[in-house]
Amino acid sequence: MAQVQVYNQEGKKTSKLDVMDEIFAIEPNESAMHLAVVSYLANQRQGTQSTLTRSEVSGGGAKPWRQKGTGRARQGSTRSPQWTHGGIALGPKPRKYKVGLNKKVKRLAMKSALSTKVADKEMMVLNKVELDEIKTKSMVEILKNLEAAKKTLIVTSEVDEKIYKSARNIEGVKVVTVNTLCVYDILNCDTFVVLKDAVKKIEEVYA
Repeated sequence: MAQVQVYNQEGKKTSKLDVMDEIFAIEPNESAMHLAVVSYLANQRQGTQSTLTRSEVSGGGAKPWRQKGTGRARQGSTRSPQWTHGGIALGPKPRKYKVGLNKKVKRLAMKSALSTKVADKEMMVLNKVELDEIKTKSMVEILKNLEAAKKTLIVTSEVDEKIYKSARNIEGVKVVTVNTLCVYDILNCDTFVVLKDAVKKIEEVYA
C-alpha cells in the first residue's frame, strides 16, 4: 500500500498512513483529468450574457430618407447594425455551457488527481486541527508549521466552522469537505492538506 506522511498541527511528523493503492496510487489518466477540469470550468459559466438585435432595439420604425435621389446610401432603418444605437449583428445570446461527464470518468479523474498529488509528494495528512476559537492568526500559524505553499487546499470530512472561518481570509487557501472536493481544486493547489478522518471518508466514497 502507498504511504503518506502524517503531521500534527505543530508541523512535526507523527507517523505514516497506509492509503489504498486503487485510489491514491493508480496510473494517472491525463485525459480524464483534462475532461473533468474542462467540465468544471464550463459549468461555472452562467451563460446569461445577451445583446439586442435590430428587431429588439427600440426605435427605427421610419425610413430615414427616401430610397433614391439624395446621393446617400439607401437605408431602411436607423437601427441597422452599422448605425449608432443600432442592433448588434452577431452578439451573444443566453445559452448553456454545461459539459456533462459520466460517473466512470468522474471517478477515474478523481483517483488520478489524488494519485498525482501522492506521487508528487504534495499531499500531507494532518492528524487533527484543534482551534480554541475562530482566529485567522491560528490557522496561519498551522500552515506555517506545515510549510504549506501559498495555494493550499484543506479537506475536512465534514463542515468545520472553526477551520473554515479561520482560513477563509487567507489568500490562496481554500477549505472544502469530502463531499464538495473536485478535481480542479486538487490540481490547482500546490499543497494538498487532508485531515486524517477525511482520508478514510475519501476511501469509503471511492473504494
